[in-house]
Amino acid sequence: MDKICVIGTTSWGMTLAIMLARRGMNVNIWARTEPEAARMREKGPDSHIMGGVEFPPTLSVTSSIEEAVSQATAVIMAVPSQTMRRNIEIVNPFFKTCELIVSAAKGLEIGSNKRMSQVIADVITPECQKNICVLSGPNLYREILSGKPAAAVVAAMDEAAAQKAQRLFSSPGFSVYTNHDIIGVELGGTLKNIIALGAGMIDGLEYGDNAKAAFITRGLTEMTAFSVALGASPLTLSGLAGLGDLIATCSSTLSRNHTAGVELTRGMTLQEIQASMAGVAEGVTTTAAVWDQAQKLNLEMPITEKIHHILYDGAQVRDVIPEILGTSCRHELAGRRWNLLSRWQK
Repeated sequence: MDKICVIGTTSWGMTLAIMLARRGMNVNIWARTEPEAARMREKGPDSHIMGGVEFPPTLSVTSSIEEAVSQATAVIMAVPSQTMRRNIEIVNPFFKTCELIVSAAKGLEIGSNKRMSQVIADVITPECQKNICVLSGPNLYREILSGKPAAAVVAAMDEAAAQKAQRLFSSPGFSVYTNHDIIGVELGGTLKNIIALGAGMIDGLEYGDNAKAAFITRGLTEMTAFSVALGASPLTLSGLAGLGDLIATCSSTLSRNHTAGVELTRGMTLQEIQASMAGVAEGVTTTAAVWDQAQKLNLEMPITEKIHHILYDGAQVRDVIPEILGTSCRHELAGRRWNLLSRWQK
């Protein structure tokens, strides 16, 4: 029987652990403290967060990192993006072989602006880096826990690693595709959180479906321009990790980023919103990292710039969102240092 290690007691980490354990796999979730592990062993996952779902018999919770990682054939890193480096540093000494390492986190590291696969690669030995995979897609965890069908994409530099992860996660209700564009898959799952914040603001302001559709579409173009500038294929952003995840995150009330955007229009501060959430709205830190990177690239990012003003400069939602929707019009693939229009003119 395969032994799988899940690092992180996030809602997504527990969802992946439960999904794999339901298929009979031996799954260990690593909790950072023994009190947390003991509480989960006794009572199961927090019913407020996980909706009363119970742990399958083959799922265990431990606070021993050695026990969690020992003999695991795959290690799934399901932690907030800003703690990824610290967590992989904790895990790394206990790797005995080059296990499959799957990043299930969506974000960029503040300061370095690195993708999660890059953060992991910084820590583990070079010969194991080919086993790094990233999992992304329109995956709202409550729907997956309830057994509703979903799809995802797994990307890796090594095709064999991607196919191994595909076999690990695939099930009749969870379709997993592969992709070799690890940059595009990671950035798609990361950048959509910024757009979801804005989509929530548009819904909170009751601007209607036309405005929201226009905003999401312009957001996808901006996501693509940024990703292409960093080496991604534009086609990846039209796939599950780009458009697919964008639709789900911008449309669903289950999305933390969309919810955060709505609450900002109701007068709540960012600190109040974050304190009220059971999980992390990754779009908040992602906005800071992406805007920093865009400035370094001298890349035009009008939506990210405006969302950044709201989150970090004290700008008012009701003043800024109309500016996003009413910016000067030109060719829809044109932007400063965007490499999109030239692709179509060749």
